[in-house]
Amino acid sequence: MKVLLDPGHGINTPGKRSPDGTLLEYAYAREIVNLVYHGLRREGIDTEIIVREEVDVPLSERICRVNDICKELGRSNVILVSVHCNAAGDGSEWTQANGWECYTSPGKTKADKLATCIHEEAQIYLPKTTKFRVDLSDGDPDKEARFYMLTKSLCPAVLTENLFMDNKSECKYLLSLKGKAAIANMHIRGIKKYLLYEQNK
Repeated sequence: MKVLLDPGHGINTPGKRSPDGTLLEYAYAREIVNLVYHGLRREGIDTEIIVREEVDVPLSERICRVNDICKELGRSNVILVSVHCNAAGDGSEWTQANGWECYTSPGKTKADKLATCIHEEAQIYLPKTTKFRVDLSDGDPDKEARFYMLTKSLCPAVLTENLFMDNKSECKYLLSLKGKAAIANMHIRGIKKYLLYEQNK
């Protein structure tokens, strides 16, 4: 199984930052994705980062890269995880919105299990006070949305929103060494859990 990692946005994406400018989503997502990449590779897991550029690669190009790999290896042999930070405003002021959430495309797909595995690890790694923003109406905790990266990918795809960068306390946590380790490790362990599940089916 090949794991594809997608760091959200780019240096030229408007907004997408904390109000004080200490957290830039494009840079943060790339830092986390690099940690996840090296963590998975150390475990012997075939992993690739689909966006190495700092500029914002269009969604259509990102999906082309993903689907080319799916066509080469087979869609059942690839998964995609897109890493983001959430925000409630336009980045100009702090908000009270908080929490962690994970998205899949609508309907029952293999991505639901992948999202659940990452969600379970997030519950372990994130502070006990974390609000988990879930939708349990279909029996699993992920939210469903028609995000381009989720609906156009040929393989199971998940998008994580890792706390709110315009919430002052969550921003501080995200930027801490402890926070970065937690965000990276829950992705690593969640992905590993999913791969083990698929292997043992």
